[in-house]
Amino acid sequence: MRLVLSTRNAHKLREFAPLLAPHEVVALPDDVQLPPEDGDTFAANALTKARAAAHATGEPAIADDSGIEAAALDGRPGVYSARFAGEGATDEQNLAKLLREAPDGSPVAYVCALAYVDPRTGAEELFEGRCTGTLTHDARGTGGFGYDPAFVPDDDTTGRTMAELAPEEKDAISHRGRAARALRAWLGE
Repeated sequence: MRLVLSTRNAHKLREFAPLLAPHEVVALPDDVQLPPEDGDTFAANALTKARAAAHATGEPAIADDSGIEAAALDGRPGVYSARFAGEGATDEQNLAKLLREAPDGSPVAYVCALAYVDPRTGAEELFEGRCTGTLTHDARGTGGFGYDPAFVPDDDTTGRTMAELAPEEKDAISHRGRAARALRAWLGE
């Protein structure tokens, strides 16, 4: 099945393509406008984006909204993860702000809400994936993006950050990997 991914984030396209194989994940056409992410939950934002892409293209669409929740910050940055340091902030600026505000070793969780919308059938489904871990102020690794260099996942016993894991290791335990596997199972592998 061909799935339009409702995002302008090239990192997400690279992550979802192998996770959803044998389904084909394609980029959102340039002329499709993304709606603002103004929902107060990951699910609300994902569903809004998937609906917009499905409506604009007439094809089944998927969208995720994901981020990091820090226990020490009462779940922040949450849905504001991509703009934690302000609108237009870089990954490095967002990470720096998190490391300033949350203590070293504090519990964190990556959360991914993945929405599927098929305009041909009217189907709308939501899938959630979570990955828990701890925050390290010793940011390291060159893989991944966002908060990965400071996220030590509970499911990997080596003490490496998400940015130090090989892509297939990360996919096996990540929030996106878990949500994508749930979607793939629902679509029928």
